[in-house]
Parts: sequence; C-alpha cells; structure tokens
Amino acid sequence: MTRGFYIGRFQPFHNGHYNMVERIAADVDELVLGIGSADNSHTIRNPFTAGERIMMITKSLVDTDLVTYAVPIEDLERNSVWVSHVQSMSPDFDVAYSNNPLVIQLFREADIEIRQSPMFNRDVLEGSEVRERMINGDDWESLVPEPVVEVVGEIGGIERIQMVSGSDSNGG
Repeated sequence: MTRGFYIGRFQPFHNGHYNMVERIAADVDELVLGIGSADNSHTIRNPFTAGERIMMITKSLVDTDLVTYAVPIEDLERNSVWVSHVQSMSPDFDVAYSNNPLVIQLFREADIEIRQSPMFNRDVLEGSEVRERMINGDDWESLVPEPVVEVVGEIGGIERIQMVSGSDSNGG
C-alpha cells in the first residue's frame, strides 16, 4: 500500500487542487492532505480556518475512491526542521507531492521521494485569483468544487474576505 502526502494552503480548496488529487489518486492508495498555514485565518491571504478548509476538502472528496486524511500543519519559521514537523503531524507517507520549490528542496534534503505534477489552468486556478474574485464579487464559484461553494456560504466566507480586505463589492 502506498500513501502520498500533498501539502497546500487550500485557501480555498479549488479545482486545481481537485485535479491534482485526481492525478495523485492514480499513484497511491491513500492520501494525506496537509493543511498548510493551519494557524492562520481571517486575512486576505488566509481567510479560512484550518477547520473550514478541512470541511471543504472532506466534502469535495467524499465521492472519490481514495482514502484521504486532512491534517492541519501549523507554520514553522525554521525551514531546517519543517519536514520533521510535518512528519510529526501526519500519518506516515511514502511519497510527497508539491510544485513549491522550497517544499521540494526540503523533502529532497530529508531523503523523501517528491513528485511534481503539471498544474491545471494555473493562470486561473490559483487561490489568489479565487480570493480576488470573492473580494470583487466576481464569479469564483466556477473555479471550485460545488461543496466548497456550500461551505463558503455556510461560514459567511464572502462577507469575511470582503471585510478583512477592507472592501466590499459595491465599489467601496
């Protein structure tokens, strides 16, 4: 049995993340999704709590055949011990997936197999674009799985990100 590890901030979990999980599912039996920056929320860059992101991921992946575990990983200011920090918070895993150059380097230095994956529509499918559209009242819903739309509605996520951005969709 092979277990993979995929780290992201998932602010929010969007179709690019979903496509990456589908790609990884072809390689592994189980997948740990590390919720990066789990200690951060209520900012423009990190509007959602770790618990809210876990809801987004769990509901988005409920119909996949892949066994998944979403685990919060708090930020650590010391990169040299980051991998051991991740390992201490996560079930054991055999291979890690990331396209982040720092993450790739840290896993390589720890002798953990790391695989990269092509990103899907990276120009549109990135968290900053989704968050920007939420702030501006533009179409963000088409960029995320339907359950994420439901979770964001349930938690008042649009009002929150507009409030923390000091903006509202009425041009203010």
